[in-house]
Amino acid sequence: MKIVTIVGARPQFIKCNPVSKELRRDHQEILVHTGQHYDYELSKLFFEELGIPKPDYNLDVGSGPQGMQTGEMLIKIEKILLKEKPDFVLVYGDTNSTLAGALAATKLHIKVCHVEAGLRSFDTSMPEEINRVLTDHASDILFAPTKTAVENLKKEGITDRVYLNGDVMYDALLNNIKVAEKSDILEKLNIKKDEYFLATIHRQSNTDNLNNLSQILEAFSHIGKTVIFPVHPRTQKFIKTHGLEEKIKDNVKLVKPVGYIDFLWLEKNAKKILTDSGGIQKEAYLLKIPCITLRENTEWVETVEDKWNVLVGADKEKIIDASINFIPPEKQSNHFGDGKASYKIKEILNKI
Repeated sequence: MKIVTIVGARPQFIKCNPVSKELRRDHQEILVHTGQHYDYELSKLFFEELGIPKPDYNLDVGSGPQGMQTGEMLIKIEKILLKEKPDFVLVYGDTNSTLAGALAATKLHIKVCHVEAGLRSFDTSMPEEINRVLTDHASDILFAPTKTAVENLKKEGITDRVYLNGDVMYDALLNNIKVAEKSDILEKLNIKKDEYFLATIHRQSNTDNLNNLSQILEAFSHIGKTVIFPVHPRTQKFIKTHGLEEKIKDNVKLVKPVGYIDFLWLEKNAKKILTDSGGIQKEAYLLKIPCITLRENTEWVETVEDKWNVLVGADKEKIIDASINFIPPEKQSNHFGDGKASYKIKEILNKI
């Protein structure tokens, strides 16, 4: 069976790693990289250190307005699908690459498999929410990571060919945490376990909003601990454009984006994590690191319900308060499967 897999952003590189290894045992996989994350640290490095096969196609789309980026992907993916004639197109998550792949396949009557189906933040101001809802309704096979995701799909009338298989990012984390132990990133940054906070910001609602980003940076500067802040290129550009460097105090260390292995080790050893990323909320939970989410909502509601994740938005005082006072309970639940989601996905496709 021939499967075209479409990826384009950091979380998708991580997710496709264990799945591609399983699929290639029994099937032919054609890997398409849209180039949505085109910066070396955000793209090529992940392929190299995770051992992801070199993409068969690199579309080099790059950044741009939502419509333009999605449209260019759609045009280029359609040409590939017409040439390759796959049995399935497999997409991940909620990016523009996800939606473009699903739309291109659907228009050509090629079956779509959506890994990480059924997630909902119920915030339609987020481009990611639109992408995930539309992709789910265009998909033929839906691989849901959690029971909540299955219920979300059921409420929208999607019950056929929905499979609860667990979370593929859990697979990736289990596969790579031992490798991460060899990382020397703590030494390079001159930091020690439990003596720093780790921060990431990349959501448009934060990076492109002057008030939100200002409040977040001011909060980081008043936490009272070292904050390691790998800066997304878009965030870096916005900080410079609006002269926000003056809001950043010496305790905040701005560093270049790091690879997955180094970042995993930074997560594992952090005192707390501050982020607006969905995937990092989940990784923090799995690594049992308290997470402070710089959003008003989350698609990973299980992490909040278990009280290991707290939503603070871009409110300076709430961020500072949570940084000082937020302490999760000892107990966690098993929401994300057994670390064998990738194998289950392959087995389901084999049967179909």
